[in-house]
Amino acid sequence: MNSLACPAGRATRLRSLRILRLIPRSRCVAPGGSTLSLRRSFHESGKRLAEQTAKLEGQAIAESGFWQEYKDTFNAPYPTFSWSLRKSAIDKTPSTQVTATGYLTSVTALSDSLVFGRVLGPMQLPNDTTLQIICRDPELCAQLKRIRLNSPVSVTGTLGIKHVKNKNKDGASPSPDRPRLDEVELITTSIYCLNTVADPHLSPEHMYSPSSRHLQMRFDTDLRQRLQFRASIAAFIRSQLSDRFTEVETPILFKSTPEGAREFLVPTRKGGYAYALPQSPQQYKQILMASGIKNYFQFARCFRDEDLRADRQPEFTQVDMEMSFATGRMVMNAVERLIKKIHRFCDQKCLNSVSVGSIPLDDAFFQMPYHHAMSKHGSDKPDLRISGLIHDIGPVVPAQLRDMLTSNSDPMIEAFKFRLNAPPKEVQKFIRKFMDSPEAEPFRSNADGAPGICVFDSTHPIEGLQIFGFEGAENVKAIWENQSKLPYEDGTTFESHKKFEDGDLLIIQARENLPLSGGSTALGRLRIAIYKAAIAEKLIEPDPSLRYLWVVDFPMFTPDNDSDPGQGGTAGFSATHHPFTAPHSAEDVDLLLTDPLKAKADHYDLVVNGVELGGGSRRIHNAEMQRFIMRDILKMSPERMNDFSHLFSALESGCPPHAGFALGFDRFIAVLTGRESVKDVIAFPKSSKGEDMMVKSPSKITDVELARYHLALADDVSRDASPNVVLDAAAREALLECAIIEESAAIDENNVDEPNADDAIVHEVVAEDTTTVETLVEKQPTAKEHFEGDTAVDILFSKH
Repeated sequence: MNSLACPAGRATRLRSLRILRLIPRSRCVAPGGSTLSLRRSFHESGKRLAEQTAKLEGQAIAESGFWQEYKDTFNAPYPTFSWSLRKSAIDKTPSTQVTATGYLTSVTALSDSLVFGRVLGPMQLPNDTTLQIICRDPELCAQLKRIRLNSPVSVTGTLGIKHVKNKNKDGASPSPDRPRLDEVELITTSIYCLNTVADPHLSPEHMYSPSSRHLQMRFDTDLRQRLQFRASIAAFIRSQLSDRFTEVETPILFKSTPEGAREFLVPTRKGGYAYALPQSPQQYKQILMASGIKNYFQFARCFRDEDLRADRQPEFTQVDMEMSFATGRMVMNAVERLIKKIHRFCDQKCLNSVSVGSIPLDDAFFQMPYHHAMSKHGSDKPDLRISGLIHDIGPVVPAQLRDMLTSNSDPMIEAFKFRLNAPPKEVQKFIRKFMDSPEAEPFRSNADGAPGICVFDSTHPIEGLQIFGFEGAENVKAIWENQSKLPYEDGTTFESHKKFEDGDLLIIQARENLPLSGGSTALGRLRIAIYKAAIAEKLIEPDPSLRYLWVVDFPMFTPDNDSDPGQGGTAGFSATHHPFTAPHSAEDVDLLLTDPLKAKADHYDLVVNGVELGGGSRRIHNAEMQRFIMRDILKMSPERMNDFSHLFSALESGCPPHAGFALGFDRFIAVLTGRESVKDVIAFPKSSKGEDMMVKSPSKITDVELARYHLALADDVSRDASPNVVLDAAAREALLECAIIEESAAIDENNVDEPNADDAIVHEVVAEDTTTVETLVEKQPTAKEHFEGDTAVDILFSKH
């Protein structure tokens, strides 16, 4: 509208309506004195047009399918059908009505007045139990045929026994007194579609990606059963512990303390301050012991910023326990009893058809010292199903062979032997294929030398052990013949493996002659990898049994390495598990003054089939001893020790001796259900990159959030700037205001709406420039250098 047509056009928007009311309806005087007709009708007609449009749109929405369907859900009857049929669901009176809810999985139309359908019950039921429904009313039949499959429905009708001439699959006739779900049918009287699926191609036959985790859970029967199994085990554990233990929830927002793993930080609006997500409730549960609580437990959520593996997630659940006035042995006994009760519960309940390996309930778990586990199994998580133990063969290895295996001047040379179900030539083909695979790359490029390989063959010179020479081969065979049976070894298998037979695979590996430390040796990792590969090739029979054991007598301290952050001390070593672990005995207490690296800890790990299910220890309950460990042994700085002032205060209050344990609940469920990855027993797991593909987390931090929490991206900070520069309050507020303005401008630019009639009359459009934000370019990782050259495999094991 031309601003000269009416004086009201020059007024502001807030005064325009008021001025228009004061002007006579008939005429309006222009500045030149001439009279013009008042054009109020434009404004009023615009409002009427907008109202009419809105009304029409509202009517169209009210008549749309989704609107009516959503309204109908409020009229759907309350579900009364018992899917388990534990109650007398079929009444003698045929007019009894029941309402069943579930997912419509199939529709079969025999005619316009006879349609069959199947409704899938809740996820708690095994084997995807479905209920057959029957429609005989033409209108209901048409309605049922219009519903898309896999949509949730509410079906009301009368239950009845199916009219079948033949017996059931198991040979039994249907029983009207105690019928099974597949023996009944629902004669439908009404159907409500509760939410039509948007994708008509939704189907259980499709393979859905992790970004559609909800569909994976809906259509993957095994996954649903594992999740229900997990819930049942959690409920059982609570029922068993609640009598003797007090369940206490500890805070999730904690503080950063050097316990041994990297933490996730949660920034706050208070500049320079952040929470830390707990690696475990370790310090809180020790404080609970000082508070007078006898025994504590909880299903604790824990967070660790670690490199992810198949059995590791950045956030995980553990059954956390602590007992006051207790020793480590007392805690181990309590955990062992709980594990056996869980297995007995699984055997009795047969939970959702999940098959759980049986264990001897009367035998105590074997206790294996850490040094034995590392020397004989090459791992602090031994798999007792693997029969081929590691032996020291250094004394019988010829000097020429030793030089071919490694460049170390004084190496430790060890070997293990596997018996495979194949003749020598097939074993040679298998091991060559494995060593050429990418999985064997770390073993081929081992800094201590690649492994040596022999396949025993009685038809070859020196029976395939020619690399040892005649005398050396006899000495190697004597090592296996003279070994003693260990308590956890099977007698029959032990006797048969003492001798060499055709097809036996001998793996040799050199390492530095240093005390064993860490979690595994190169030969131990190779032993496990070959064992799994042999099972995959059906050269070793898989063993479904569960072999539990305790690994004990860990070293109290471990030399520093590049993979573990430690506790930040300057001693050159760190606590093997955490700095709160108590020494194993009084003799180990004295060793702290003379040779700390020889001191053993009262720590214990529960292991099954090569998987560490959890660990625990007796704690240091004396404040001065705890200070001594941190200050004089680990050489922690006063600033870092001050992070534990709250714990020192609790211990000084007369904290009793106490010990505890944490069971990795995700791993435990994965083991019980026979899964290699914990992702298969978690509803919403993270990917190998730590991302939730379903909800797309983590999300990118916005400029507003960076300013609000006083943060700056490292790539945006000049490397020349002083790291000690701190913005004052005014600068921070200015930075926050700028960030908000820039983000608001960007949002406005992406959400531009058409102006309405009032805005067209009164307002002028003002164009504003918006600031574009450059995207950050991630640096691509450099390619790793590949190992080249001959290996001991090529030298010792000819390819021809």
